[in-house]
Amino acid sequence: MSKTLYEKIFDSHAVRTDADGTTLLYIDRHLLNEVTSPQAFESLRHERRPVWRPRANLAVADHNVPTTARDLGIVDSISRIQVDALRENCQRNDIAHYGMEDVRQGIVHVVAPELGATLPGMTIVCGDSHTSTHGALGALAFGIGTSEIEHVLATQTLVTRRSRTMRVTLNGVLPVGCSAKDLALAVIGMLGTAGATGYAIEFAGPVVRALSMEGRMTLCNMSIEAGARAGLIAVDDTTLDYCRTRERAPRGEAWDRAACVWRNLRSDDDARFDTEHSLDVSALAPQVTWGTSPEMVTAIHGRVPDPTDMEDAGRRASYKRALEYMDLQALTPIEAIAIDKVFIGSCTNGRLEDLRAAADVLRTAGGRIAPNVRLALAVPGSQQVKREAQALGLHEVFIDAGFEWREPGCSMCLAMNADRLEPGERVASTSNRNFEGRQGAGGRSHLVSPAMAAAAALAGRFVDVRKIVKVTGGQ
Repeated sequence: MSKTLYEKIFDSHAVRTDADGTTLLYIDRHLLNEVTSPQAFESLRHERRPVWRPRANLAVADHNVPTTARDLGIVDSISRIQVDALRENCQRNDIAHYGMEDVRQGIVHVVAPELGATLPGMTIVCGDSHTSTHGALGALAFGIGTSEIEHVLATQTLVTRRSRTMRVTLNGVLPVGCSAKDLALAVIGMLGTAGATGYAIEFAGPVVRALSMEGRMTLCNMSIEAGARAGLIAVDDTTLDYCRTRERAPRGEAWDRAACVWRNLRSDDDARFDTEHSLDVSALAPQVTWGTSPEMVTAIHGRVPDPTDMEDAGRRASYKRALEYMDLQALTPIEAIAIDKVFIGSCTNGRLEDLRAAADVLRTAGGRIAPNVRLALAVPGSQQVKREAQALGLHEVFIDAGFEWREPGCSMCLAMNADRLEPGERVASTSNRNFEGRQGAGGRSHLVSPAMAAAAALAGRFVDVRKIVKVTGGQ
């Protein structure tokens, strides 16, 4: 029987399926962070249950860690308690833990793939919605809640149900100056933030095949913003080339056997999806969000929409509220919106390729950040990314342009550490969510690609990066 990629991985990990469809799913890799795991560990202690398979777990401190002055420790008491608790829980249960002082520390969704803790065909869960990132490697990966974290720690299984399947085929050729982030925002704009609710999305088509692994991770990372349970991309040479030399990847004959199996991790030619969508991206322009949801997005040459043009009363009300929160007027050109801060980083766009794309804009254009830009942050997604970027001299490009070059962590992606917006501040952000208060209470977030964020830093407002420099490509 023909199967989709999702069905192949799900079915091969199903321990038992009841008549009502409830499935006990085996989990290959459990990723942990300091925010969502403490309650699960505490409950295990209370019930005197051990962690069933410690080596299948990997913990990384990322949400609450400071990105500067780490020698002074964590100032915020709640953040410090959570980070300390993660370390102690991992020591007590013999779980691999990469804390602030570790050379492998970073954002868990950057660290796991670069170490080979994420491999094709795996089932992967984490107490973080952007676990969908790992689907770029042909894995079934999704976020779970605290009670589910406890269940996985205790049994290495998860009680779940099968998702519906959706294929999004991206056709054409990605225009110069556009990236995987622009693709992701365009897809979310097409589907809406609830358009993929209950689905696992498989991204397919020539545009997806042409993406680097870093670009594919960006695309799968943002699939959750369309409401999807997971995002997946079939295994191909790009996948295998990325995995081949990773620290935790198999070696020798074991690699040969694994690679042979992994090449079958694609949907069968005659597999049927519950829903199909396609998008020709040949005329795509760099994207910018204007509102308080990733679906509130338009091209850089567009304008803020007028709520009165909306026929649907619910959408009209949400657009009106978004404009009030964002302090924007209907029909304002996107290129007329000035910014206060710039953030380049996150599990969406904190990889080497992202930093290189931004640095290329800064290096080619020359000059420094605009006077009205109060702060510009460049935050590597991991210590490995930081080392590689510095070996290429990228940190000097950012610093010369007026950016602050920081230590790895989630940073300004969310207001759980010292990097945050003040009320009323507006940011060009490469992160994944522009919800009210996401990057700081009263802060106003606009999602863009790394190249677009760099261009905005120089101009002090949103501007088409293609007008500043002759962009030569990249994701």
